Amino acid sequence: MSALDVPRAELALVVLYLNKAEARDKICRAIQYGSKFLSDGQPGTAQNVDKSTSLARKVFRLFKFVNDLHGLISPIPAGTPLPLSLLGKSKNALLSTFLFLDQFVWLGRSGIYKNKEKTDLIAKISLYCWMSSSVCTSLVEIGELGRLSVSMKKLEKELKGSEKHENEQYRAKSQNYNDRSLALIKAAMDIVVAAGLLQLAPKKINPRVTGAFGFATSLISCYQLLPSRPKSKTS
Repeated sequence: MSALDVPRAELALVVLYLNKAEARDKICRAIQYGSKFLSDGQPGTAQNVDKSTSLARKVFRLFKFVNDLHGLISPIPAGTPLPLSLLGKSKNALLSTFLFLDQFVWLGRSGIYKNKEKTDLIAKISLYCWMSSSVCTSLVEIGELGRLSVSMKKLEKELKGSEKHENEQYRAKSQNYNDRSLALIKAAMDIVVAAGLLQLAPKKINPRVTGAFGFATSLISCYQLLPSRPKSKTS
Protein backbone atom coordinates (compact mmCIF):
# COMPACT_ATOMS: atom_id res chain seq x y z
CA MET A 1 0.00 0.00 0.00
CA SER A 2 1.44 3.36 -1.03
CA ALA A 3 1.41 6.42 1.23
CA LEU A 4 -1.18 8.08 -1.03
CA ASP A 5 -3.76 5.26 -0.91
CA VAL A 6 -5.48 6.45 2.28
CA PRO A 7 -5.76 10.16 1.35
CA ARG A 8 -6.81 9.14 -2.17
CA ALA A 9 -9.61 6.99 -0.76
CA GLU A 10 -10.72 9.77 1.62
CA LEU A 11 -10.70 12.32 -1.21
CA ALA A 12 -12.76 9.93 -3.37
CA LEU A 13 -15.41 9.86 -0.63
CA VAL A 14 -15.44 13.68 -0.54
CA VAL A 15 -15.85 13.83 -4.33
CA LEU A 16 -18.66 11.25 -4.15
CA TYR A 17 -20.37 13.32 -1.45
CA LEU A 18 -20.06 16.66 -3.25
CA ASN A 19 -21.29 15.14 -6.51
CA LYS A 20 -24.71 14.78 -4.88
CA ALA A 21 -26.97 17.73 -5.67
CA GLU A 22 -28.77 17.07 -2.38
CA ALA A 23 -25.50 17.36 -0.43
CA ARG A 24 -24.62 20.69 -2.06
CA ASP A 25 -28.14 21.92 -1.30
CA LYS A 26 -27.79 21.04 2.39
CA ILE A 27 -24.36 22.70 2.61
CA CYS A 28 -25.92 25.85 1.14
CA ARG A 29 -28.77 25.45 3.63
CA ALA A 30 -26.29 25.43 6.50
CA ILE A 31 -24.76 28.65 5.14
CA GLN A 32 -28.23 30.19 4.74
CA TYR A 33 -29.40 29.48 8.28
CA GLY A 34 -26.01 30.19 9.79
CA SER A 35 -26.23 33.63 8.19
CA LYS A 36 -29.79 34.05 9.48
CA PHE A 37 -28.54 33.29 13.00
CA LEU A 38 -25.72 35.82 12.69
CA SER A 39 -27.91 38.57 11.19
CA ASP A 40 -30.77 38.12 13.71
CA GLY A 41 -33.02 39.75 11.10
CA GLN A 42 -30.94 42.92 10.94
CA PRO A 43 -29.75 44.43 7.62
CA GLY A 44 -26.14 43.77 6.74
CA THR A 45 -23.78 41.31 5.08
CA ALA A 46 -25.13 38.27 6.94
CA GLN A 47 -28.72 39.02 5.90
CA ASN A 48 -27.61 39.51 2.29
CA VAL A 49 -25.89 36.10 2.38
CA ASP A 50 -29.05 34.58 3.87
CA LYS A 51 -31.29 35.96 1.11
CA SER A 52 -28.95 35.23 -1.79
CA THR A 53 -28.26 31.67 -0.60
CA SER A 54 -31.97 31.05 -0.09
CA LEU A 55 -32.66 32.12 -3.68
CA ALA A 56 -29.75 30.05 -5.04
CA ARG A 57 -31.01 26.93 -3.23
CA LYS A 58 -34.31 27.11 -5.08
CA VAL A 59 -32.47 26.33 -8.31
CA PHE A 60 -31.17 23.08 -6.77
CA ARG A 61 -34.77 22.11 -6.02
CA LEU A 62 -36.21 22.65 -9.52
CA PHE A 63 -38.37 19.62 -10.45
CA LYS A 64 -37.43 17.94 -7.16
CA PHE A 65 -41.15 17.59 -6.40
CA VAL A 66 -41.11 14.58 -8.76
CA ASN A 67 -39.22 12.56 -6.10
CA ASP A 68 -42.04 12.77 -3.56
CA LEU A 69 -44.65 12.44 -6.29
CA HIS A 70 -43.03 9.11 -7.12
CA GLY A 71 -43.09 8.19 -3.43
CA LEU A 72 -46.77 9.10 -3.30
CA ILE A 73 -47.75 6.63 -6.02
CA SER A 74 -45.27 3.91 -4.96
CA PRO A 75 -46.69 0.78 -3.27
CA ILE A 76 -46.78 0.71 0.53
CA PRO A 77 -44.31 -1.73 2.19
CA ALA A 78 -46.02 -4.91 3.35
CA GLY A 79 -46.99 -4.97 7.02
CA THR A 80 -47.15 -1.19 7.43
CA PRO A 81 -50.15 -0.19 9.60
CA LEU A 82 -52.82 1.86 7.82
CA PRO A 83 -52.38 5.02 9.98
CA LEU A 84 -48.62 5.09 9.27
CA SER A 85 -49.29 4.44 5.57
CA LEU A 86 -51.70 7.37 5.39
CA LEU A 87 -49.30 9.64 7.26
CA GLY A 88 -46.46 8.63 4.96
CA LYS A 89 -48.49 9.34 1.83
CA SER A 90 -49.67 12.66 3.33
CA LYS A 91 -46.04 13.59 3.93
CA ASN A 92 -45.17 12.81 0.30
CA ALA A 93 -48.14 14.82 -1.00
CA LEU A 94 -47.39 17.84 1.21
CA LEU A 95 -43.65 17.84 0.49
CA SER A 96 -44.25 17.47 -3.23
CA THR A 97 -46.69 20.40 -3.11
CA PHE A 98 -44.15 22.50 -1.18
CA LEU A 99 -41.42 21.83 -3.73
CA PHE A 100 -43.79 22.43 -6.65
CA LEU A 101 -44.97 25.80 -5.29
CA ASP A 102 -41.38 26.72 -4.41
CA GLN A 103 -40.60 26.89 -8.12
CA PHE A 104 -43.13 29.72 -8.51
CA VAL A 105 -41.62 31.45 -5.49
CA TRP A 106 -38.26 31.32 -7.27
CA LEU A 107 -39.84 32.86 -10.38
CA GLY A 108 -41.19 35.72 -8.28
CA ARG A 109 -38.08 36.29 -6.17
CA SER A 110 -35.81 36.24 -9.22
CA GLY A 111 -37.92 38.91 -10.96
CA ILE A 112 -39.29 36.72 -13.75
CA TYR A 113 -42.79 36.85 -12.25
CA LYS A 114 -43.69 40.42 -11.30
CA ASN A 115 -46.64 39.99 -8.90
CA LYS A 116 -45.07 40.32 -5.42
CA GLU A 117 -48.33 39.84 -3.50
CA LYS A 118 -49.10 36.51 -5.18
CA THR A 119 -45.48 35.42 -4.79
CA ASP A 120 -45.63 36.08 -1.04
CA LEU A 121 -48.95 34.21 -0.80
CA ILE A 122 -47.56 31.19 -2.66
CA ALA A 123 -44.46 31.28 -0.44
CA LYS A 124 -46.66 31.25 2.67
CA ILE A 125 -48.78 28.33 1.40
CA SER A 126 -45.66 26.37 0.47
CA LEU A 127 -44.17 26.88 3.95
CA TYR A 128 -47.38 25.65 5.57
CA CYS A 129 -47.12 22.54 3.37
CA TRP A 130 -43.52 22.02 4.49
CA MET A 131 -44.42 22.45 8.17
CA SER A 132 -47.33 20.01 7.80
CA SER A 133 -45.07 17.48 6.06
CA SER A 134 -42.60 17.78 8.96
CA VAL A 135 -45.44 17.06 11.40
CA CYS A 136 -46.40 13.97 9.38
CA THR A 137 -42.75 12.87 9.28
CA SER A 138 -42.48 13.24 13.07
CA LEU A 139 -45.61 11.12 13.61
CA VAL A 140 -44.40 8.46 11.16
CA GLU A 141 -41.01 8.25 12.88
CA ILE A 142 -42.64 7.98 16.32
CA GLY A 143 -44.83 5.14 15.05
CA GLU A 144 -41.94 3.34 13.35
CA LEU A 145 -39.75 3.71 16.45
CA GLY A 146 -42.51 2.09 18.49
CA ARG A 147 -42.72 -0.82 16.04
CA LEU A 148 -38.95 -1.21 16.03
CA SER A 149 -38.79 -1.17 19.81
CA VAL A 150 -41.34 -4.00 20.06
CA SER A 151 -39.49 -5.96 17.37
CA MET A 152 -36.13 -5.54 19.11
CA LYS A 153 -37.52 -6.66 22.48
CA LYS A 154 -39.03 -9.73 20.82
CA LEU A 155 -35.69 -10.53 19.17
CA GLU A 156 -33.89 -10.12 22.52
CA LYS A 157 -36.15 -12.77 24.06
CA GLU A 158 -35.48 -15.12 21.15
CA LEU A 159 -31.72 -14.68 21.47
CA LYS A 160 -31.93 -15.41 25.23
CA GLY A 161 -28.43 -15.74 26.66
CA SER A 162 -26.50 -15.07 23.45
CA GLU A 163 -24.85 -11.70 22.87
CA LYS A 164 -27.44 -9.59 21.08
CA HIS A 165 -24.91 -7.12 19.68
CA GLU A 166 -23.22 -9.97 17.80
CA ASN A 167 -26.47 -10.82 16.02
CA GLU A 168 -26.56 -9.24 12.55
CA GLN A 169 -30.35 -8.81 12.55
CA TYR A 170 -30.31 -7.07 15.93
CA ARG A 171 -27.49 -4.76 14.86
CA ALA A 172 -29.43 -3.81 11.71
CA LYS A 173 -32.54 -3.03 13.77
CA SER A 174 -30.48 -1.05 16.26
CA GLN A 175 -28.91 1.01 13.47
CA ASN A 176 -32.36 1.59 11.96
CA TYR A 177 -33.62 2.73 15.37
CA ASN A 178 -30.77 5.24 15.68
CA ASP A 179 -31.35 6.55 12.14
CA ARG A 180 -35.06 7.02 12.77
CA SER A 181 -34.40 8.74 16.11
CA LEU A 182 -32.16 11.23 14.33
CA ALA A 183 -34.81 11.72 11.61
CA LEU A 184 -37.41 12.40 14.32
CA ILE A 185 -35.20 15.04 15.96
CA LYS A 186 -34.63 16.70 12.59
CA ALA A 187 -38.33 16.70 11.65
CA ALA A 188 -39.33 18.14 15.04
CA MET A 189 -36.74 20.90 14.73
CA ASP A 190 -37.88 21.65 11.17
CA ILE A 191 -41.37 22.34 12.53
CA VAL A 192 -39.82 25.12 14.63
CA VAL A 193 -37.91 26.43 11.59
CA ALA A 194 -41.10 26.55 9.51
CA ALA A 195 -42.96 28.30 12.33
CA GLY A 196 -40.14 30.85 12.48
CA LEU A 197 -40.21 31.50 8.74
CA LEU A 198 -43.99 31.92 8.90
CA GLN A 199 -43.61 34.21 11.94
CA LEU A 200 -46.25 32.27 13.89
CA ALA A 201 -44.61 33.15 17.20
CA PRO A 202 -42.25 36.05 16.41
CA LYS A 203 -41.43 36.84 20.06
CA LYS A 204 -40.38 33.28 20.91
CA ILE A 205 -39.15 32.04 17.52
CA ASN A 206 -37.15 35.03 16.31
CA PRO A 207 -34.71 34.98 13.35
CA ARG A 208 -31.85 33.93 15.64
CA VAL A 209 -33.77 30.93 16.98
CA THR A 210 -34.92 30.04 13.45
CA GLY A 211 -31.33 30.28 12.21
CA ALA A 212 -29.97 28.12 15.05
CA PHE A 213 -32.55 25.37 14.51
CA GLY A 214 -32.18 25.54 10.74
CA PHE A 215 -28.39 25.32 10.99
CA ALA A 216 -28.67 22.29 13.29
CA THR A 217 -31.08 20.45 10.97
CA SER A 218 -28.84 21.28 8.01
CA LEU A 219 -25.89 19.63 9.75
CA ILE A 220 -28.05 16.58 10.49
CA SER A 221 -29.03 16.41 6.81
CA CYS A 222 -25.37 16.69 5.77
CA TYR A 223 -24.52 13.83 8.15
CA GLN A 224 -27.38 11.67 6.83
CA LEU A 225 -26.06 12.08 3.28
CA LEU A 226 -22.53 10.94 4.12
CA PRO A 227 -21.49 7.99 1.91
CA SER A 228 -20.76 4.73 3.71
CA ARG A 229 -17.13 3.80 3.87
CA PRO A 230 -16.16 0.64 1.98
CA LYS A 231 -15.35 -2.30 4.23
CA SER A 232 -11.64 -3.06 4.39
CA LYS A 233 -10.69 -6.39 2.90
CA THR A 234 -8.83 -8.81 5.18
CA SER A 235 -6.68 -11.58 3.84
